Amino acid sequence: MTHIPPILTGDLVPEPTSDGSLTFFSEDFGEWFHSRAGARTEAQETYVQATGLVARASSSPVRVLDVCYGLGYNSAAALEALWQVNPGCQVELIALELDGRVPLRSLHHHHHQGWSPPVLNTLTLLANRQEVHTDTLTAQLLLGDARQTIQTVTDWQADFIFLDPFSPPHCPELWTVEFLAQVAHRLAPDGILATYSCAAAVRSALQKIGLYIGATTATGRKWPGTAARWQPDTLVPLSQQEIEHLETRAAVPHRDPTLRGTREEICDRRSQEQSVSALKPTSQWRKKWLPAKEKE
Repeated sequence: MTHIPPILTGDLVPEPTSDGSLTFFSEDFGEWFHSRAGARTEAQETYVQATGLVARASSSPVRVLDVCYGLGYNSAAALEALWQVNPGCQVELIALELDGRVPLRSLHHHHHQGWSPPVLNTLTLLANRQEVHTDTLTAQLLLGDARQTIQTVTDWQADFIFLDPFSPPHCPELWTVEFLAQVAHRLAPDGILATYSCAAAVRSALQKIGLYIGATTATGRKWPGTAARWQPDTLVPLSQQEIEHLETRAAVPHRDPTLRGTREEICDRRSQEQSVSALKPTSQWRKKWLPAKEKE
């Protein structure tokens, strides 16, 4: 299998986070790949713990879809957690990543020190060959625009989906109703999706495609993350503040009907929808719920 990684122009600057693990700053997207409070901690808490993944370690296979693989922390944390409980757990992993430099640079800077040998071997093979086949793991790293690569994932559904793009203002392409519908199509009937984002536009998009949503703890962030399922079982209900946020124009979702729109086109389309929306102005919600210092 051969993948040609896309060529992005910005450099990748390594930086330690508070838990000692390293992350990159993306000049292309103008954001850090992880919470500065801890890259590895974020992977473990926001994705592994929030989804209850280890409870499935005795059931094989466990299928994981990692949207925006990046440095590989989320996939690594999932594999580590499953194999610590059950070394023989069979895992099927499909990961999507735009920039093929990222996992390679991560290895170069020794970002993956501290993982067990099987997990480190997986990260190395995925970065260099984009696929792994062992007795306990079948894994693929699909490089390119996730809006297209996800469409090559057919006849397969994930028990767990980690949704970890850059934030909606910086990467609206991967938060649209249309892309999230593609992602949800790969979610098993009893599966769970987790993301660090609690943006009203993201949550409303998940609801529009038929998913129920709940809150999760997001490491190092002011706001909770989001979990989504086809049924509301086990989801933590949203707070009244979060519910009312979904009743404002902030909840107008991003749209990308062709799954090929530019960032500017997607943002312009949403702005136009917001300008004619019958939803409440978001300023009213901010005035009611946010302390003065958080409005600044």
